[in-house]
Amino acid sequence: MMFTRLESLIGNENLIKLKNTNVLIIGLGGVGGYAFEALVRSGIGSLTIVDNDVIELSNLNRQIITNQSNIGNLKVSEAKKRALNINPDVVINDLNIFVDDDNLDDLFKTKYDYVIDACDTVKTKILLIDYCLNNNLKIISCLGTAKKMDPSRLKIMNLKDTNYDPLAKHLRKHFKDKDVKVVCSDEKVKDIADLGSNSFVPATASLLCASYVINDIIK
Repeated sequence: MMFTRLESLIGNENLIKLKNTNVLIIGLGGVGGYAFEALVRSGIGSLTIVDNDVIELSNLNRQIITNQSNIGNLKVSEAKKRALNINPDVVINDLNIFVDDDNLDDLFKTKYDYVIDACDTVKTKILLIDYCLNNNLKIISCLGTAKKMDPSRLKIMNLKDTNYDPLAKHLRKHFKDKDVKVVCSDEKVKDIADLGSNSFVPATASLLCASYVINDIIK
């Protein structure tokens, strides 16, 4: 059985809980891809993945769904293919769209147990968090991982408690004292022009998101 080791750790009842869970992941880049795979390998039964990008050569240093042979392919298609090679029983709904005001309501016609926000657009993050707060949906949002080198500085916290994160600053202005769960680093960003990134900071942030979701479901 694929999940023998996991069942030994969490028990059959919790394994069934995970199988009956439906998670929405927005963004399949350096953060979203690792979170997606962690959930697939943790027995989550249904996942909707959303991204409108294709794989580029510059993605290969940090995005787990990418390799030399799938450059130019849709990220959602490659992620789904990879997931089904890991667990043929997982249900994957792949959407090659950019989330905005026009399609947000359609996206949430499906009932989700959890939302992972792994996108890098401020407006989209605000849309997602607003919708989830207003509709009592659980969400965890990953903040900036570029220009940082120390994965040990990443933590799960409330948005209002964040610092040293330019993306968090934008979100705090909008959500003020609302209870928004985020993964954020307290490491100061490097003073460089480009959004330089590595493999390990986004991956660590991603796995923190996935672990938070899993542990919250089975608690």
